Amino acid sequence: MKNIIMINMEYGIHDHVILNCDGSYTIFLNARDSYEQQLFGYIHALKHIKDHDFEKHDVQQIEYDAHRKD
Repeated sequence: MKNIIMINMEYGIHDHVILNCDGSYTIFLNARDSYEQQLFGYIHALKHIKDHDFEKHDVQQIEYDAHRKD
C-alpha cells in the first residue's frame, strides 16, 4: 500500500519516500512542481520501492542506480 501526499518542498526536491512502520510507503510529491515533474517523481519513487532500496545502506549507490535506469 502507498500513500501519496502533495506538499510544498524546496526547489529541486521532487519526491521523498518513507517506509512506514506497518510496511506501507508514503510518497511525498512537491506540490510546486508541474504535473509532468510530479509524475516523474512518482515513477522515481516507485522504482525505489520496487528495487527494495529501503533495505540498502549506500545512498549514493542507490541514487546512482535509480537515475541510471531512468
